[in-house]
Amino acid sequence: MAKHPRTFSKLYINMIKAGEAGGVLEVVLARLAEFSEKEQAVRAKVRGAMIYPALVTLVGLGVVLFLTIAIIPTFVGMFTEAGLILPLPTRIMMGISDFLRGLWWLVLLAILALITIYRMWVRKERGRYQADRIKLRLPILGELIRKSGLSRFARTLGTLITSGVPILQALLIVRDTAGNEVISRAMVAVHNSIREGESIAGPLGKNPVFPPMVVHMIAVGEETGALDSMLIKVSDVYDREVDTTVAALTSVLEPVLILGMGVVVGFIVVSMYLPIFQMSAIVE
Repeated sequence: MAKHPRTFSKLYINMIKAGEAGGVLEVVLARLAEFSEKEQAVRAKVRGAMIYPALVTLVGLGVVLFLTIAIIPTFVGMFTEAGLILPLPTRIMMGISDFLRGLWWLVLLAILALITIYRMWVRKERGRYQADRIKLRLPILGELIRKSGLSRFARTLGTLITSGVPILQALLIVRDTAGNEVISRAMVAVHNSIREGESIAGPLGKNPVFPPMVVHMIAVGEETGALDSMLIKVSDVYDREVDTTVAALTSVLEPVLILGMGVVVGFIVVSMYLPIFQMSAIVE
């Protein structure tokens, strides 16, 4: 399995190794299956919540581009022939239309350049850390990312400890599989703390990503010798929190996106009809 890292992650390999060494391979395999199912369920919920907003945004942008590139030039020719003094909204839309029709390639190049720069930035550890910090500070979406990351951290560490993987090795695996550089760096601090004979809860309490509730539950788990089960409980709590946040995110994004697209399309329509009203007044 270790010869196929694209198929089997470090989490799988180390859990299987611990299961073989302890003679409980069938138990470890069952835990791996349950872990994978829960991970997939959380990811599916988050991705499902993003489909509708992404679709609304895509359709809205398509409508706006069609109006700007195909419809506005027709009105502009009519207004030019009539010799009207165009209002400010109409002049703004005319400028945007001329820019998109004449320099669309520049817009496309700018988008491609930004995507390339972002990818190069996040390939570096510092850039990836800064990008993950920004993601965690986003309104609503940042809270969803934080809760799903905490759930993944707690479930991964709890599953590894339950399967008999040594705590120091488990922390390194969590660091590599966290999916968030902020949480990964926290695991390095925890690893160093454990190696020096201190607790897990201490370094986590200094990191604002981990709420007091998580820190207290981990501290209780350390004191009672039930750290693995406490971590699984933390993960279950945050799985439910993810469900609630996904529902809230969907309910908030839908009206906001629809309202935003309505405002943009309404501005375009009004900017084109204002000169028509002027023409009607002149005729009368």
